Amino acid sequence: MSPYLQQHADNPVDWWPWCDEAFEEARQRNVPVFLSVGYSACHWCHVMAHESFESEQVARVMNERFVNIKVDREELPAVDAFYMDATQAMTGHGGWPMSVWLNHDRSPWYAGTYFPPEPRHGMPSFVQVLLALSNTWSTEHDRVVTSAAQVMEVITMKEAATLSPAGELTRDGVRSALETAVHQLVHNFDPHNGGFGGAPKFPTPLVLEFLMRYQSLSALHGWENDPRVDTMLSTTFESMARGGIYDQIGGGFARYSVDATWTVPHFEKMLYDNAQLLLTYAHWYRQSGAELALRIVHETAEFMIRDLQTPQDGFASALDADSLDEATGHSEEGAFYAWTLQQLRDALGVQDGEWVAQLLGVTDEGNFEKGMSVATLVADAADAADAAGAARWQALRSKLYEVRNKRPHPSRDDKVVAAWNGLAIRALAEAGNICERPDWIEVAVQAADLLVSVHLGADETRPGRLARVSRGGQAGVHAMGVLDDQALVASAFITLAQVTGEAEWLSLAGTLLADIRGHFAQDGGLADTADDDVALIENQALRAVELTDNVTPSGWAATVDAALSYAALTGDLEMRAWVDDLLPQLVAAVGKNGRFAGWAGAALTAWLDGPREVAVLAPHDSSMRRLVVQATAPGLVFAVAQNVGIQEPGVQGADGASESADFALLADRTRINNQDTAYVCQQFTCSAPTRDLATLSGLIGARLLV
Repeated sequence: MSPYLQQHADNPVDWWPWCDEAFEEARQRNVPVFLSVGYSACHWCHVMAHESFESEQVARVMNERFVNIKVDREELPAVDAFYMDATQAMTGHGGWPMSVWLNHDRSPWYAGTYFPPEPRHGMPSFVQVLLALSNTWSTEHDRVVTSAAQVMEVITMKEAATLSPAGELTRDGVRSALETAVHQLVHNFDPHNGGFGGAPKFPTPLVLEFLMRYQSLSALHGWENDPRVDTMLSTTFESMARGGIYDQIGGGFARYSVDATWTVPHFEKMLYDNAQLLLTYAHWYRQSGAELALRIVHETAEFMIRDLQTPQDGFASALDADSLDEATGHSEEGAFYAWTLQQLRDALGVQDGEWVAQLLGVTDEGNFEKGMSVATLVADAADAADAAGAARWQALRSKLYEVRNKRPHPSRDDKVVAAWNGLAIRALAEAGNICERPDWIEVAVQAADLLVSVHLGADETRPGRLARVSRGGQAGVHAMGVLDDQALVASAFITLAQVTGEAEWLSLAGTLLADIRGHFAQDGGLADTADDDVALIENQALRAVELTDNVTPSGWAATVDAALSYAALTGDLEMRAWVDDLLPQLVAAVGKNGRFAGWAGAALTAWLDGPREVAVLAPHDSSMRRLVVQATAPGLVFAVAQNVGIQEPGVQGADGASESADFALLADRTRINNQDTAYVCQQFTCSAPTRDLATLSGLIGARLLV
């Protein structure tokens, strides 16, 4: 099922999958378990595999002294998250490849990340580590037991602290937490390059979404505008779009930048990054009208559909950072993407090659390795008022794309991950709605159809549960969905319900949320894994729970976001009360460290604003519906009456009101004087129905379309 695991199939190491049988084998042999966790697009995972796992000598030591388990972190995120907590507790840092040594009860007692094949940079060789740990297991087993107990105590205390009461939920308390988060982000903001922190620098779409929602919330509620928010947004969005982290030739974003200036990326391209950045750039365009944002939205959507869509209409997980460098005959990071000045001249001719080199910052010295350069858009030809310059660049960009397309391509991890496809579906549906691209919406619907037909109910005993992964149209029931799979796909289905007007998507979202309420609840909060899944650790007291975001939204925050929208669209007051019960811990997380709780902050802005509920009785192509699509009110939900026509005075019927009772917003709504009409409600109170676009614009925070 996993391309990453298949990459290790020919290793001389006797790899086991994550299973009870592996730990039983370790008990029978009385040896420790070595757990290696990575993923297919991880550069250093490939390096350690080539240096150590492909070595007969190293494999002999591993096979004789350990039972060895290989895990794809993208298939089993709960396993990855638990042992990453342990690795960070023991070493102070984490990352992949992750190397952890376990007892027979699965408790960790030693951990690290990459180990070299021979001693260097103050690090022991991998074989030295293996021999030392094997000796400790045999001769000092008390130390092993003590170490494991200490690590488990740290992890248990962390989980208990997350679930502990977090205070009363009040509107003033929520606003205070949001303001604190903004101040923290200002402190961490890089005013020269955009983004937060230094090198390496990661895109932070969840934080950017929070800041855009906070900005809109302030405007709608008449709070004092904070110009620092405008600066953080515009500087970061522009700097990423013009940097090397963005593929200026083919579109799409790399995982992160190794420097603070967004110049040289770590070249892997992940679905989850591109889906989230597509959504935030679409929202930035909606909020600002920036042409740069619109271009990035179009190019990123095209990249995702062209390079990541699978034959089954889902989206593949990632493109590798490495590919074959034809000049060296070896697999090299960035070989597919980087250019020399001479390569540009050869591809475009001297005159055009020199012009593009100046435009993209390609020099003889290079900004990468071996005289190579990563393209950055240092000039404005692609966005300038100079139409001729922009047209010239687009024509030459197309030529460069064709030339580059003849190079050996990075490998693709083509497994379909439910949560990440949920992110992609939502992004394409919303971006398609904002940019009037029905073809993007159709692609989103096709991907959602795959999740319903292949993932949902793949295990017949759990009909409301998604399989986390599929490949080639076959679900992997060995890896059932975790909290973020259920919640992010529910959010995607809720988005499709609004964009397409098909209430069946809302019903499916309700199925997923019901499974969360039934199986992911824990001590008044949530757990990342279901109560009907096998525990990671024997005698595990608490299932793992994470309030803060990782590279994707925390499952807890994603659940609140989905449930809040679902309750607003359906009028489900019980669901809304459940949301309120889940909020206090999120408020505490946002106030403590907003940089790592962006999606919680975004959800809290929606809660604080209502969210606003808009019922539209107007044709699909009406100005009123298009205006609602441009609304920036945080978390706003909308429903559009289908088949709206002209109603005779005094006559009730489907032409004047919606026939569908699935969207509670549309119940008992009628057109006023046979004209397009919108109803806006907030905090259980509705404004007067309006037919005026300017009035509606003010109610929902939308730019009036020209």
